[in-house]
Amino acid sequence: MNNKTLSILSYITIIGWIIAFVKSKDITPKSDLVTYHLKQGFGIFLFSFAVNIILSVVVSTVTSLYFLNYIGYAIFILWIFGIINAANEQKKPIPVIGKIFEDKFSFIN
Repeated sequence: MNNKTLSILSYITIIGWIIAFVKSKDITPKSDLVTYHLKQGFGIFLFSFAVNIILSVVVSTVTSLYFLNYIGYAIFILWIFGIINAANEQKKPIPVIGKIFEDKFSFIN
């Protein structure tokens, strides 16, 4: 797999991320593009997981806040931005939340 494919795959479910992570270990020399998108993909996965848990608890306890479920659509749009950046081979952070993940996840190198 080439760097562009691995970068895109890092956003496609957690299984795709694991495949991209394992395959990125085989690339010589290491690709900064793949590493960057692995961090962004893992970050948006953790962010969406945490937001979904919090929203599930909040909406189930206060049912009048059902409109908060639309936050999931916003996360989906951010995820699409990440895939577009990976497809264009750009190292741009995901809007709004991407800067948080740039220097995190030191196990991804």
